[in-house]
This record gives sequence, structure tokens and C-alpha cells, in this order.
Amino acid sequence: MAPQSKSPSRTRSGRPLRMAAAFLVLLALAGYLAMRYTTGGRTAPRCTVVSGRGGDASYHFSPEQAGNAATISAVGTSRGMPERAVVIALATALQESDLHNLDHGDRDSVGLFQQRPSQGWGTTEKIMDPAYAAGAFYTRLNRVPGYARLPVTVAAQHVQRSGFPEAYARHEPEAALLAAALTGRAPATLTCEGGGGRMPGDPDRVRRALVHDFGSDVLAPAASSAPRHGTSATGSRTTGERAGGARAGSAGSDRHMVTVPVRAAAGKAATGARQRGWALAHWAVANSVALHITQVGYGGRQWSGDTGTWGTAGGDGKSGASAGGTDRVLIDTAG
Repeated sequence: MAPQSKSPSRTRSGRPLRMAAAFLVLLALAGYLAMRYTTGGRTAPRCTVVSGRGGDASYHFSPEQAGNAATISAVGTSRGMPERAVVIALATALQESDLHNLDHGDRDSVGLFQQRPSQGWGTTEKIMDPAYAAGAFYTRLNRVPGYARLPVTVAAQHVQRSGFPEAYARHEPEAALLAAALTGRAPATLTCEGGGGRMPGDPDRVRRALVHDFGSDVLAPAASSAPRHGTSATGSRTTGERAGGARAGSAGSDRHMVTVPVRAAAGKAATGARQRGWALAHWAVANSVALHITQVGYGGRQWSGDTGTWGTAGGDGKSGASAGGTDRVLIDTAG
């Protein structure tokens, strides 16, 4: 019997499929190479918070989640709220939105805390501003008698009126680690890696973000006794310029550097100033991907975007440009 020949139609129909498969492989390879180029070959961006007591506990977050957590903490500390309030707020946002600024939710709920315009939380536009949403949450939490002594579930439920109040408690461990880092109590415990890329950042954008989260006096000279104007009852922010119109947070001739003065809150000792410094430093690291921050220096320690870790800085630890000292935080946006 003579061998049967392959059907010409079958051969022709298989060729386009092979070409399409080859094209998809090339497309995937091009995307991978582009990612390697823009990130300098680093892994996908992520942030990590660890225990400051040497334990094994650690949690991983996306840069977006870390940035939103930093805003929640900054608004709380700027209002003089205790660390416990920040824990409650973070646990609530972890449950309600997983620290994502959602533009949707149950009925008309939106934002980090899934607040509802119809329930008096403000307009949708305002609630979608993380600083406003955090401020609104703290305003209502502060009305709860003895909230700092209450379990997270009870305190959060007084504010949120959730249908599943028990769910808040499950997020307390990671909220506690985040709060310890972002309030500055646990130094060098928050890191971010894989971000920044090859694009230089904008120092003015960093300054605006600082003012938005911490309030207008965050960039004022450390010796300033001017009253703060940064936080309204609902968490809204004002501009970040010094009296007379001079730009705050400038760093002399280095146009890539943002210098943030560090001072203790009224009535707190020098240890309060150091904690404030670490709160600012961790805020900068948490926002390093979004703001293209490449280095952060404080208290003789330096975080590098290249390694994604904290290390001992060069210089004398007090005035070295890479160290930041304890009287200021240095934020570098150079590409």
C-alpha cells in the first residue's frame, strides 16, 4: 500500500498556530526584559516589616499597601494619637480594604476604611483621599471612651459598625508590627526592595507628600515655635511653605535631596524626637517606589534602594550626608 500523504489543508492550518505561539513567547520575553531593565534586574517590588525585638514575625506588603499604611500612621501621630490608635486604624483598614484605596465596595462604601458618603463620612472624592479618610476615622475613634484599653474588635466596631466585627482582630498582629515601625518606636524594621527603577524622583513631589500626610509644619525648622496648621478635624491638609515663602525641606545645593527637620512633640523628651525621626524615615521608605526615593538616612543608618535594606551609614553619624544624624532625615531622590 502506498503511504498516505499529509493533508495540505491540515499543514496550512497548523502553521498559523505555531506562528502565534512563537509570537506569544517573544512577547513574554520582551516584557520580561523590559521589566529587568526598568527595575535594574531586581525582583518585583515589595515591602517587609519585622519585629524590633528580634523575633521571627514578619509580614510582606505591596508598595501601595505600605504607602497607605504610612499615611494612616502619619495622620495619627501628627494628631498626637497613641500607637494603640494607629494599631486599631491599621487593623481596620487591613480588614476593610487590605490597605488598598478602593473606589467601590458594599453599597456606597469606598476608600481604605470603606466609609460611606451616605453615612456622613464625607463626599466620595474626600474619602478617596487616604489622609482625609484616616483623619475621619481618628476623629470618630477619639470619641470612643477608653478606646486605647478596648480590644481592637470592640474599638473598631464603635467606629465602623461592621456586620462582621470579629474580623478586625485577625489583623492585629501585622497591624501591631506596622504601627511599631511607622510610629518610629521600632527603628529600621521596615524595608522596601525592587523599586525606584532608573527614573529620578522629584524632591518637590516628596515635600508635597510629606505635607499631605504629616501637616504643613513637618518641613518647618526644628527651632520653630509656630503653631501647627497641618491637620483639620477631618484630616485635610494645608500648604508646606515657611513664612515668607521660602521653600521648606530644601537641602542647599543638592537639588535631589530633601532634608526633613526632626523635633519631639511638645512635652516629649529627646527619645520622642528620635522616634519622630524614625517615623519620618520609615514613611520615606514605605513611599520609595511611588516617589522614586533611592536613599534614606537617619541616626547613623541608611536605607538603600539598591539593596532594599538598612545598613550602617558612612560619615560620622551626626552630620554625615549619608547618615542623616538624629536632628534630620535625609531623603535622596537621585536616579
